[in-house]
Amino acid sequence: MKMLVLGAGLQGSACAYDLLYSKGVSRVTLADLKIDRLPPFLERARSERLVLQQLDVSDHAAVRQVMTGHDAVMSALPYYFNGPMAALAVECGCHFSDLGGNTEIVFEQKKLDGAALAKGLSIIPDCGLAPGMVAILAAEGIRRLDKTERVKIYVGGLPQHPEPPLNYQIVYSLEGALDYYTTPSWVLRGGKPAQVDALSEMETIEFPSPVGPLEAFHTAGGISTLPFKYEGQVEIMEYKTLRYPGHVAVMRPIRELGLLNNSPITVKGQQVVPRDVFIAAVHPKLHKPEGQDLVALLVKVSGIKDGKKSEVTFRLIDYYDAVHGISAMMRATAYSLSLTGQMQADGRVTLKGVHTPDEAIPFADYVAGLAARGVVIQEL
Repeated sequence: MKMLVLGAGLQGSACAYDLLYSKGVSRVTLADLKIDRLPPFLERARSERLVLQQLDVSDHAAVRQVMTGHDAVMSALPYYFNGPMAALAVECGCHFSDLGGNTEIVFEQKKLDGAALAKGLSIIPDCGLAPGMVAILAAEGIRRLDKTERVKIYVGGLPQHPEPPLNYQIVYSLEGALDYYTTPSWVLRGGKPAQVDALSEMETIEFPSPVGPLEAFHTAGGISTLPFKYEGQVEIMEYKTLRYPGHVAVMRPIRELGLLNNSPITVKGQQVVPRDVFIAAVHPKLHKPEGQDLVALLVKVSGIKDGKKSEVTFRLIDYYDAVHGISAMMRATAYSLSLTGQMQADGRVTLKGVHTPDEAIPFADYVAGLAARGVVIQEL
């Protein structure tokens, strides 16, 4: 299998790393505008099977040239590139998957369904952790019940050694995290899609030691199109982000004071964007390249089975890989993307056209594939 990864940031590099250690993958092309500096874990894994390709993804002619001849394309680019990249992949005859994160773009990608189906291609958006893994687990829980009443999903990427005032470190894009803190979240309430305010309806979720109690609150994007798919079938469905206690008490006032706004303001005669200033000020304090992280996940699906109350619960606690220098967030997110691309290319994904992970990914193969990588999802 010849695989193309778009984006050589940490997630794209971790996806390429996993592909290099996967049987059946004969070549991995890693493409980005800047390709001259690889993270140490990928540099150590370099071989003749890894091809580095400089590519400006806004140059669609160049993208077509690079895509041609590959079996599958995995996009670890910022979400706003995923629409045109999916269309180009269909044009070039490649399976396509991405890390997603924007529900409106997924609906746009679904318009490619007919063209992908005609070519026997699989297009799967939102294939990371959340969105991605959580949707696969939630869908499996729903399948196991006769009637599903509630789906509650909790996910957080956290430092193993939190430091005040936010008890948080950047495990992916800070700009992306702030988008989730300021964008309303889609949920199901009374079986109907509705939007709720980000950073709202905080509750405490208990995890085993050493993680302990975490606070959970609404953020956008984590369950993608699930609320629309299960409209009228599930009473309550929601996704919440996990942080250490005290996080919301700091972040909500910051947001309410306007420091996360994207509208320019005038400061001493200069136009500045509050969010840009905020990112520039806090990024050095939250960016800890050597910081060791963890991922905590809980998916609870409750309803009726054989006439009785029943619940299906999945939990994941994964830690930074100190041996190879790969974060828990990369393991949960990039390995999920790599596994999806491989299942598309080797035929384990049999559903063609444009489908989200909960629709297209075979649950047992997915969970077993992650477990083989040390990312172990427990059923409680």
